[in-house]
Amino acid sequence: MIPLEDFIDKYKKKIELELSKEMDRQDAPDSLKKAMKYSLDAGGKRIRPLLVLATMSAFEKDCERGMKTAAALEMIHTYSLIHDDLPSMDDDDLRRGKPTNHIVFGEALAILAGDALLTQSFSLISSSDLSSDQKIRIISELAKSSGPEGMVGGQVADIEGENKQLSIDQLESIHLRKTGRLLQFAVLAGGIMSEATAAQLHHLEQYALHIGLAFQIRDDILDVEGEEEEIGKPVGSDQSRNKSTYPALLGMDKAKQKLEFHILEAKKSLSALQFEQSLLHSIADMIAKRSS
Repeated sequence: MIPLEDFIDKYKKKIELELSKEMDRQDAPDSLKKAMKYSLDAGGKRIRPLLVLATMSAFEKDCERGMKTAAALEMIHTYSLIHDDLPSMDDDDLRRGKPTNHIVFGEALAILAGDALLTQSFSLISSSDLSSDQKIRIISELAKSSGPEGMVGGQVADIEGENKQLSIDQLESIHLRKTGRLLQFAVLAGGIMSEATAAQLHHLEQYALHIGLAFQIRDDILDVEGEEEEIGKPVGSDQSRNKSTYPALLGMDKAKQKLEFHILEAKKSLSALQFEQSLLHSIADMIAKRSS
């Protein structure tokens, strides 16, 4: 199996090329295309699209067939970041070390750039080299994962939880939707394109559930202990908005223990699957140790 570093080096470039090609195909106002491209080109780890392709690789399938779905997922993620940063939401001026979209292009165009990325993502999947059944399943799952049952519902619960003392169960419920559902979609889509069985998809979803919670716990830890130059935004932004976080509710030591627990559970979820697991294990470890 290809080492994770080599896999990322190879497929991150391919994902970014696919995103660039898709933007070049758009017959849209230049101002809108510039705003969309600004956030798509802002960098980032591309964990979600890489997870789609890593799942396909674990099943020894051709990752090229998943490229449009992977790029579509990154478009959804990028739209969510643009909207998250808006003054009416988290009101952030920096994202990945650069001025946020609304700071550069204005609030109205930032909203519309996010809207455009969201809607175009579904068109991109529909144009992919997949069977009609696979396209329908993937589009349906993405709509559920990114919509009111998933990410958007989680964002609403997150906003409503500000200035309140949440329980750990309430916090996990928020993050399973806001962060976890798109990660679950990534492995689910990879599994669907690999013709995985229902049992295999269940184990993959459990893996993604745990790395989704681990991802958020690590995010909360970095908000306290991270370096602004690395995380690309001010440290302590959660505390300034009086948000419940894992370190705030559990203390830093127990938050780190919780992170380790979810990484171990994620790996256990894969143990019943009869395929190469090292790449997905490595992604779980990368999430646990990331510095940005």
